[in-house]
Amino acid sequence: MDNTRTPASPTQAEPAPVTATTALSRSDRTRRMVAVGIGNFMEWFDFAIYGYFAAIIGAQFFPSGDPTAEMLSSLAVFAVGFISRPFGALILGPLGDRLGRRAVLIITVLGMGIITTLIGLTPSYATIGIAAPVIIVILRLLQGAFAGSEWTSAAAYIGESAPRQHRALYASVVTGTAGLAFLIGTVTAAILTASMPEDALNSWGWRVPFLASILMAIVATYIRRKLVDTPVFEEVERKRASNTLEKAPRGVVAKAFVMTLAFSGIFGVGLYYLITYMNNFLSGPVGMPRLEALTVCGIVMAIYVCFNPLVGALVDKLGRRPLLYTGLIGLIVWPVPAFLLMSTGNAWLVAVALIPFAFFVACTAVVNNVLLVEVFPASVRATGSAIGYNVAYAALAGPGPLIAAALVAGTGLLISPAFYVIAVAILALAILVPTLKETKGIDISQG
Repeated sequence: MDNTRTPASPTQAEPAPVTATTALSRSDRTRRMVAVGIGNFMEWFDFAIYGYFAAIIGAQFFPSGDPTAEMLSSLAVFAVGFISRPFGALILGPLGDRLGRRAVLIITVLGMGIITTLIGLTPSYATIGIAAPVIIVILRLLQGAFAGSEWTSAAAYIGESAPRQHRALYASVVTGTAGLAFLIGTVTAAILTASMPEDALNSWGWRVPFLASILMAIVATYIRRKLVDTPVFEEVERKRASNTLEKAPRGVVAKAFVMTLAFSGIFGVGLYYLITYMNNFLSGPVGMPRLEALTVCGIVMAIYVCFNPLVGALVDKLGRRPLLYTGLIGLIVWPVPAFLLMSTGNAWLVAVALIPFAFFVACTAVVNNVLLVEVFPASVRATGSAIGYNVAYAALAGPGPLIAAALVAGTGLLISPAFYVIAVAILALAILVPTLKETKGIDISQG
């Protein structure tokens, strides 16, 4: 059994066979997309605001008097949130395969809302001393455990509910709403920065979006509770009950895991450069005014959100590999010119640098979410995709902003962060070219 078991040729004119997902009506699919999209937005808004307020959080919880050291400390704690992701995946991934995709979606959105609110309520170092950074580290570990499983559960739920010929377009709901969350996070940070005195922003203003997350969590949990599980999961359950469920071959699962490390790793590095590091890079080492940096990054994020459905439509039409390789090659060729342009501090040149970068990230983002569904057999999909995706994030993506900041601090070269993106993209390309077969049109209900 291979993960390419029943691919459909891009030029094939025959109608797709009837599968579990064809029984869903358009209104049912729309309702599922909205429910997953709203919850996914809330989840990633919570995660985004930490990155946007990294400099302030560094000064509040890791005061040293040195802005660079404070920023590095804050980004190190940002990376800590990824270390716990595989552990969360080990718990929540199997739950998704045994209890269903819906159950995990409810757990993750509620857990993230509670943890993010607690971050907003944690007193600063000046108030409770060393306990403050300890609490923040613990909360970030818990936040990471919930966040990683949200992404893969949302990808599985949407992918297993989508019509086979539009899986990538449906997958772009997950990547697009996450991008929208980071965009709204940018706008929120910009509004707070522009409307509040600096002292007020530093002391309590940054906490407002953290505290608001509990309200969004309640709404998202209510919406997701009304969902039913995916037709693919229900079919797996029927086979399991009748003892006709085939055991997923270890070789197929192992191959899928290695490929996931590659395509999820480069997606994560590119994404967190775009949404977390670039703003801090521009307002820190480059020296742009913080509000100007936030404005440019916000405009680019809006464009990134628009790229996602466009890429989704192209992936459905052309296949997974062409768009994935476009993203990978772009993230090898473009980072050095991009960082040279950003180093000027000119807002227009920064936009010229970041818009192509955003397109290449969107290519890796949408294909990542489709492949998380298509390379794993159905019976182990939630577990395999959650562990593979989150190991990649813990090892490569989470440390990305910290490595980028450390490269600038250590070398003094403003283009040095480009080298890390390039290295990860080359590694991903070397793994995927010989192993990834075209998966467009496969039957994802098998196994």
